[in-house]
Amino acid sequence: MAATPSSYSITMRLHTNPDHGVVGQVATAISEQGGIVTGIDVAESSHARLVVDVTCSASDSDHAEKVVAAVDEVEGVVVHKVSDRTFLLHIGGKIEVRSKVPLRTRDDLSMAYTPGVGRVSMALAKNPDDVSRLTVKGNSVAVVTDGSAVLGLGNIGPGAALPVMEGKAALFKRFADIDAWPICLASQDTDEIVKAVEMIAPGFGGINLEDIAAPRCFEIEARLRESLDIPVFHDDQHGTAIVVLAALTNALRVVKKQMADVRVVVSGGGAAGTAIVTLLLAAGVSDVVVVDREGAICAGDESLSEAHRELAEATNPRRVTGDLHAVLQGADVFIGVSAPRILQPDWIAEMADQAVIFALANPDPEVDPGEAGKYAAVVASGRSDYPNQINNVLAFPGVFRGLLDARASEVSVDMLLRAAEALALVVKDDELNPSFIIPNVFDPDVPKSVARAISGRDTD
Repeated sequence: MAATPSSYSITMRLHTNPDHGVVGQVATAISEQGGIVTGIDVAESSHARLVVDVTCSASDSDHAEKVVAAVDEVEGVVVHKVSDRTFLLHIGGKIEVRSKVPLRTRDDLSMAYTPGVGRVSMALAKNPDDVSRLTVKGNSVAVVTDGSAVLGLGNIGPGAALPVMEGKAALFKRFADIDAWPICLASQDTDEIVKAVEMIAPGFGGINLEDIAAPRCFEIEARLRESLDIPVFHDDQHGTAIVVLAALTNALRVVKKQMADVRVVVSGGGAAGTAIVTLLLAAGVSDVVVVDREGAICAGDESLSEAHRELAEATNPRRVTGDLHAVLQGADVFIGVSAPRILQPDWIAEMADQAVIFALANPDPEVDPGEAGKYAAVVASGRSDYPNQINNVLAFPGVFRGLLDARASEVSVDMLLRAAEALALVVKDDELNPSFIIPNVFDPDVPKSVARAISGRDTD
């Protein structure tokens, strides 16, 4: 049972006999259960007892319970308290508001608030175009969700979605110095969501739609783009598509194939799959087949939903039919944004030589990346414990930085293509290899390059 994700990291407060050798026994017990000790701190020491905080990683919550039970069985050790470090990190939330101006004197107050602020408000009433320059609007994004499709957790509601939206806001700040605000709406009615966003839009320079289920998300985005004069970006669609196109661009450089020549199979015709297909077609891919639960999506099928009919009209030029296994025969690229374990590793051997596999279902991909690597030339996933992680944080901070800097009113397909190209080029020729087709999320060139591509301005 291999452990490691820090999301399942725990700290145990132990009361032990005053024998430092006990600590070694505790470490051994954790190791025997497959846990990994990441920190041991003596919190209190006396002639009567030791109080020790032991931090370790486990693979999941069940594994963590087994690790705790094993430690509790060590002679002379009592597990006094167990803290889940992820939950501790979330206590009180992950973001806050800070004033950018000093408020130490009466003079400070008179300029930041009344009466001085009234002069600014009157100036903005006369010249509304100055709102972005004289308020937080120029650097603010609303991260909007209805809680209907949160991560891989499903329809868990707006309250449960809030920690995710807070995390998204924290990423905006960390990677692009953008002030983002989580907006969790207590409605899953399309009209109500559109109206709510329209009503709050004057306070923001951009709208980031997040974790809204398909097909509702398509209509919401389309209507908001039509009604608002600020950019609307659905990250689950377009952020994913940018990173996938950038990664595919570099994967094809590795296997020496051209975008126009490859056959691509996309598993999943939801929000992410549709956006990926749209951007791939715009980038010059001509042969894309989308597969859902019923098999290949093909024009002429009267049972298709309206969204899938539009997808079918734009794809599957050879009119192939059948399930995923059948459609994969001879394909160059598989892109999965669907469900765990639907791709058998040995099916990859039936694809074209030098196959490329992007298994992006999270946290459990369509195929185990390690197994896929036995047959494919390049493998990417959404996981951080394998090379080539397809992570939206590579795109959205830079995209919005560029949009805000340019005071853009919309997001175009051309912008998305430029962003994908810029992201791909962050990986230099001498760095490119099958295990490195996409840059590290902490590479400072990533948001800068994407922002420049979007805005056409130098961000340095």
